[in-house]
Amino acid sequence: MSDVDQPYDEDDEDDEDDEDDEDDEDEGWPCYLSPEVEALFQDPAATGAIFSAIVSATVRINATSGLVPGSTASERWPQQRRIALGPGGSLGVAEYVIVADAPEPHCVITRVQLY
Repeated sequence: MSDVDQPYDEDDEDDEDDEDDEDDEDEGWPCYLSPEVEALFQDPAATGAIFSAIVSATVRINATSGLVPGSTASERWPQQRRIALGPGGSLGVAEYVIVADAPEPHCVITRVQLY
């Protein structure tokens, strides 16, 4: 019998998720964009490569709770970090902040410097 014959039931998906609720902490932290970075997405001059590089950065930041391998931290403010954008950093650098002490820990990409 194929899935076509089965009606869609949202509760079925929720049942599968119940088993993983204990592992939710392992999923990383949300990664938000500052208004400046959001404006970059709306700029018609922003290429697909730039858009993709920033989205990729948010995924890596989320998956590692901000501790992305290869990122650099500020000596003065270790919660402020930088990550290269594009292959070998060819597109620029994104700066982000790890907000670990918030009620809901998260990261924010605060600035993108394009080359």
